[in-house]
Amino acid sequence: MNMPPIVSPQEWDAAREEMLVKEKELTRARDALAAERRRMPRMAVEKDYRFEGPNGPVGLLDLFEGRRQLIIYRFFYEPGVVGWPERGCPGCSFMADQVAHLAHLNSRDTTLAYVSRAPQPNIERLRARMGWDIPWYTLTDDFDADFGVDEWHGTNAFYRDDEGQIFRTYFINSRGDEALGSAWAYLDMTALGRQEVWEDSPEGYPQTPPYEWWNRHDEYGEPPDAEHLEQIARVRAAESSDS
Repeated sequence: MNMPPIVSPQEWDAAREEMLVKEKELTRARDALAAERRRMPRMAVEKDYRFEGPNGPVGLLDLFEGRRQLIIYRFFYEPGVVGWPERGCPGCSFMADQVAHLAHLNSRDTTLAYVSRAPQPNIERLRARMGWDIPWYTLTDDFDADFGVDEWHGTNAFYRDDEGQIFRTYFINSRGDEALGSAWAYLDMTALGRQEVWEDSPEGYPQTPPYEWWNRHDEYGEPPDAEHLEQIARVRAAESSDS
């Protein structure tokens, strides 16, 4: 292989600082794109889509699990997939393996769910084998065709208002799905975003200070202790000096 040159620590630091300028440009561009997503027009969902869950038939509203936002990934697991029924799509399985702990998304009033054409008994066996805890439902109607995921994978974001009306707010597919998996990437595609005060969001959107809501996945709902708040202050100070 034609590898890059070997340099001194000082030269490496200089090269890294030069690259860091581009890294920050990319970060700011990603933030700006997420801000535009939060201003995307909404599409009202008019059909009463039905799914089969572990406990029986459910509607699209049920998939929200009482939260404000819903992200649905279409996982290819059905007759015709290579390895059926012991295996699901390798790419979809790769995606499922890198999903962050769901408690972090849930703490931002957001639910992640998977849908497939496979019957529930097959889904439950595959979930148990692979160690996935993502809610996973069986498609029973035209939901996949209506939302661009009948022939390929893709991730749809939805929002529900206080009256229970559901809106489609965004859609990511193809290579865009590669970036998904972290709580940040999922929140950045939603209508409400990360819901942090630094974000460029429309007036009235829910926002809280960064860091303060972050927690261990089994400690959400507990108030932060003094040591945690002190650590947050130190992080903020370090970021301010680095901006």
